[in-house]
Amino acid sequence: MIDNERMVVLARQAKLGDSHSFAELYNAIYQDLYRTALYTLGNPDDAENVVSDTVLDAYAGISKLYDERKFRAWIFRILSNKCNRKIREYVKRRETEAEKSIDDMAEMLSSRDNSMEQVENQTLVQKAFSVLSEEEKEIVTLTIYGEYDSGEVAGIMNLNRNTVRSKYSRALAKMRECLGGTGLAQE
Repeated sequence: MIDNERMVVLARQAKLGDSHSFAELYNAIYQDLYRTALYTLGNPDDAENVVSDTVLDAYAGISKLYDERKFRAWIFRILSNKCNRKIREYVKRRETEAEKSIDDMAEMLSSRDNSMEQVENQTLVQKAFSVLSEEEKEIVTLTIYGEYDSGEVAGIMNLNRNTVRSKYSRALAKMRECLGGTGLAQE
């Protein structure tokens, strides 16, 4: 670990185009970057990729660093943005998978028994899901289809665990209200 004074000197030299100084900065903080990404994402391969992208962006943009004393905070901010982008990809992928599984379920039900009632029920559930905000959809999707508990959802979405629980409960209540007198509102 290098001290703050050395880090400032290296950051200043890196801003002037010294790639060896940047490499020394990278070596000094790589482990911290990787640990943070791994803790945030929970996937070693994705953590390595995010750290690599972070370092490439930092190297390309080092000349924009305003205050050399804040190099560490600056590069961790880049890392944080990359991790958040990756988490949004996770959520989008899970939402897509959830939508596909809903469609597959509807197709399976209608192919087994071409009952109009089953197709209508599927449409009602989709309509009830559509009344939710994007954040509520994300929470419901991660909880039901992703099978994450409230603590895991809180970590993914950068929310408090109790906030996730209350938003999940309100989302289900909205869906029940939308389903109203259809007989589908039962859990």
